[in-house]
Amino acid sequence: MLIHAHDESPTPDAWRRFVEANSFGHLVASGAGRDVAMVVPTQFLLVEDTVWLHLARPNPIFEALAENPNVMLSIAGDWAYIPAAWKAIGDEDPRRGIPTTYYAAVQLIGTCVVVDDPTEVADILARQLDDLEPGSEAVHPSEHARRLRAIRGLKIEIAEVRAKFKYGGNADVEHRRAVATRLAKRDGPGDRMALQHLNEQLADEPTT
Repeated sequence: MLIHAHDESPTPDAWRRFVEANSFGHLVASGAGRDVAMVVPTQFLLVEDTVWLHLARPNPIFEALAENPNVMLSIAGDWAYIPAAWKAIGDEDPRRGIPTTYYAAVQLIGTCVVVDDPTEVADILARQLDDLEPGSEAVHPSEHARRLRAIRGLKIEIAEVRAKFKYGGNADVEHRRAVATRLAKRDGPGDRMALQHLNEQLADEPTT
């Protein structure tokens, strides 16, 4: 993933806040000697510097993990399309604006450990359930003893984080504020989160 200096994480914990708010991504395992990597869309839970998740036992990604336990979890979101005309202000020709897409993306790289112990698998499921359904009245996953055999847990120890927050950091304040105004007015899917990221970025700009 290309990360320009102006797209880098605005704060040390920005990537963590983004990941915690977007707990669905793509687990990528390259295996060994394969033409293409295995990619599995999955829900997950960030627990300090470890990712917890579970997959069905027949999932073919386990073959790749047996060959090579090093994986990447890719998460992207908070995106909004920025039309060409939005990039023009004042007397600038809106037809000559350059369209783009604002978005955030984080890649978590680490070594994956497969969990088969039923107690540990149930614990992973319980933690995910508590995160997704706080206060849920659902029974503890351990009560689904037989069904747990069909599931394998995974824990990924994060060794590297790549984070990108592409929200017009290469443009001057006036142009970014114009985009912010238009995002607020359009208020379409993704616009609110893109606007929040953009406003956080603008808040760090020195006032004149």
